[in-house]
Amino acid sequence: MSLEAIKQDAVLSTSIIVVVSLLVFYWCGFYTFGRAYQSKYKLIIVSQAVAIAYLIVGTISFMLPEMITLPRSVLVASWVLSWLGLLHARVWASAWRLVVAPKNASMDAGHAGTPKPRTVLVIGGGGYIGSALVPRLLAEGCCVRILDVMMYGGASIQEALRHPNCELVQADFRHVDVLVKAMRGVDEVVHLGGLVGDPACAVDEELTIDINLAATRAVAEVAKGAGVHKFVFASTCSVYGASDEVLDERSALNPVSLYARTKIASERLLLKLTDDSFQPIIVRFGTIYGISGRTRFDLVVNLLTAKAVLDGEITVHGGDQWRPFLHVEDAARSVLMLLREPIEDTEAPFIFNVGCNRENYTIEQVANLIRDQVPDALLSHGTFDGDRRNYRVDFTKIERAIGFTTQWTVEEGIRQVRELIQGGAVRNYRDPAYSNVTVLRESADTYLERPRPQWVQELIADSSRPPDLPKVVSL
Repeated sequence: MSLEAIKQDAVLSTSIIVVVSLLVFYWCGFYTFGRAYQSKYKLIIVSQAVAIAYLIVGTISFMLPEMITLPRSVLVASWVLSWLGLLHARVWASAWRLVVAPKNASMDAGHAGTPKPRTVLVIGGGGYIGSALVPRLLAEGCCVRILDVMMYGGASIQEALRHPNCELVQADFRHVDVLVKAMRGVDEVVHLGGLVGDPACAVDEELTIDINLAATRAVAEVAKGAGVHKFVFASTCSVYGASDEVLDERSALNPVSLYARTKIASERLLLKLTDDSFQPIIVRFGTIYGISGRTRFDLVVNLLTAKAVLDGEITVHGGDQWRPFLHVEDAARSVLMLLREPIEDTEAPFIFNVGCNRENYTIEQVANLIRDQVPDALLSHGTFDGDRRNYRVDFTKIERAIGFTTQWTVEEGIRQVRELIQGGAVRNYRDPAYSNVTVLRESADTYLERPRPQWVQELIADSSRPPDLPKVVSL
C-alpha cells in the first residue's frame, strides 16, 4: 500500500472516530444537561462517552474493515490516550477553579488593596430566621442589604441597622422595580421572604400564592439576570407531609397544606431555571424553635414552653406525630455555611434538609422534655387539632456536603425560652407580635397588596404530582 493510500485511510478512520465521538458525547449529555453537573459527575460522563464511542468504532472496524483500517492495538491505545487526555482536562479545569483562580484573585486583590466585601441581599431579613442570619453575615465581614416590608416591626434588626455595612430597603419584594434596585451590586441572595406556617398561609389563599410562589419566580429571574453567584431559597420539611418512613431529599413529597404546596411549586420553578450560571440552593428547614431578634410563640417548642411557665399547663394535640426540630440559630448558621462553603461535589440538585438526625421527636416527647424543666406544669392531652403532618427526616446530605451539624438541642432550646420568660423579657406570649397568623390578620391590608398572576394555579395543582426530572444517562 502506498504512503498516499495510508494517509487517506488514516484520515477516513480519524474522521469516523471524531464524528462518532461527537455524537456519543452529545447523546450522553456532555454538551447539554451534563454541563450543569459537578466535577465528579462530569468525569463519569467523560469516561462513559469515551468507552461507548470506541466500542462503536471497534464494532465498525470489525463489521466494515474497509472503512477503519487502523490496527486494533492503535484503537486501544487511542482509546486510553483519549480517556486520559479528557480526564486530565476536566481535572485541570476543576483544579483551576478551586485553587489557581482563587489564588490569582487574591493576588490581584492584594495589589489593588483590600478586597471588596461580599454583598448579600436578605429578602425577609427582618423575620424569624432573617434576624438571626443578618448579624452573622455582618460578623463575617459581608455587606448586608435587607429587603423587607417590615410587617412585624423594626425592633428585630434595630441593632444590625446601626452597623455601617447594613442597609434596609423597606418595600414589598413582589414589585419587580424594587427587586431590580435591591439586586444591584449583589453577589449572593438569601430568599427568606414569604408567609410562613400552615395557619398564616390558610388566612388568605390568594395572598399566600402571590407572595410564596408568584413572587419567588420574579426574585429568581431578577437574580439570574443580575448574575448573582449564589441563591439560597428557604423551603420546609413540611413538603414531606405525612409518612411513617425516615425521609431524605429523594423521598416522595406529600403536601397536606397550602404552605407546603407553595414551597414545592417554588422548588420546581427554581429547578427549571437552573443552568450553568444559576444553580439555586434549596434548604428545607425542620420545625424551628428558639429565640431570635423576632421571636415567635406560634411554634410548638416555644409555645408549649411558654404555656408551661406562664400558664402552668402543657396541652398536647396529636402527641404521636413526629417532627424534625431545628434551632433558629442553627438554621441561620446553615445558610451562612452554604454561602461560604463550596458545594461543587454535591449531588445535584442542590436541595438540603437542614436539621439533625438526633433531633427527630414526637410532640409527646417534646412535652415531656418541657415538663422535665418545668415540673409543676400539668401535662394534658387535647383533641386532635387536624394537623396531619407526621415525618421524620434524614439530614446526612448537608453534613456530607459542607460539614454542617447542629449546635443546639431541643432541651437547650427549651431552657433558653424558659429563662427568657422567667427573666421577665416576655410577659405575654399571646401578644400579636409573636404570632405570624395574628399579625397577618391585623396588618395585611396595611402592608400587602393582593395582585396575582394566573399561571400560579397550574403550578399549585401540579405540586402534588411527581416532578418531571431531567434525563439521566444510565451508567
